[in-house]
Amino acid sequence: MIDFHQVHKAYRVAGQSIPALQPTDLQIARGEVFGIIGHSGAGKSTLLRLINRLEEPSGGRIVIDGEDVTGLQATGLRRFRQQVGMIFQHFNLLSSKTVADNVALPLRLAGELSRAEIARRVDELLARVGLNEHANKYPAQLSGGQKQRVGIARALATRPKILLCDEATSALDPQTTASVLQLLAQINSELNLTIVLITHEMDVIRRVCDRVAVMDAGQIVELGPVAEVFLHPQHSTTRRFVLESEQVDESEQRDDFAHVEGRILRLTFQGEATYAPLLGSVARETGVDYSILAGRIDRIKQTPYGQLTLALTGGDIEAALACFARADVHLEVLR
Repeated sequence: MIDFHQVHKAYRVAGQSIPALQPTDLQIARGEVFGIIGHSGAGKSTLLRLINRLEEPSGGRIVIDGEDVTGLQATGLRRFRQQVGMIFQHFNLLSSKTVADNVALPLRLAGELSRAEIARRVDELLARVGLNEHANKYPAQLSGGQKQRVGIARALATRPKILLCDEATSALDPQTTASVLQLLAQINSELNLTIVLITHEMDVIRRVCDRVAVMDAGQIVELGPVAEVFLHPQHSTTRRFVLESEQVDESEQRDDFAHVEGRILRLTFQGEATYAPLLGSVARETGVDYSILAGRIDRIKQTPYGQLTLALTGGDIEAALACFARADVHLEVLR
């Protein structure tokens, strides 16, 4: 659906060229939820806004659904942007317009539907986001989560193929964030809509995305399925995001483990293996004792996963490692 060919972007500041995005190749499949994560200044917003040409590329080609949109002029660009919805961190609603009027705005600008058709489409969209009873309210009368749902309904008004989410949940509390992410997942599933979202929170990526790109200094430094990137991060930036999401201080953890006896290893489980009684069976078979030093069990999208850091002492430790290696788990020997 989205194909970047050596796309890059630089800004002119005080006569100097400041690179925001290094030459980038990227493919995003039709119907997937693709996450982009990075700290402030990493280039993720620039990359997102290049997709619908709110930012003009300094070079390279952008191909959307088989069409090279890099050179589109005003008329073609307006037509193309009707296929790309966008929701924003701070909602960007018109305060003087009702909820219904905010949602109807893209349809009125497009000028292709009658007033009655627009009214029917607005009713349909508000029902989808659960805001039928708020149609005649104004943004100031809504909660943050309700405002974002209006923004989502407005973004879907022209039946786009792509939905861009610019830090769509960072202004919301955790409970509201969860409900908005659930709505996005539902929209993706029901409409087969390609969703690209940027965030600085790994938990948002874990809950809703299929694949993720990690950005640092204008480059994609890691890219892959969320489970692989989240559970086995390769780049230092990715590892920092994962540790931040788990509220773990890596240096403190190393200091804690320095005084622990035995062999230290990390086991990663996915799917049904998460619930298998592996530790008990290995302990009985090999006579090892184990201490759980750290652990987490949660879900990546709909897939359960678990990670346990263990210290093994006594018994036949090499046999225990062999048992873990044969099981449906990922084994890392830390010490």
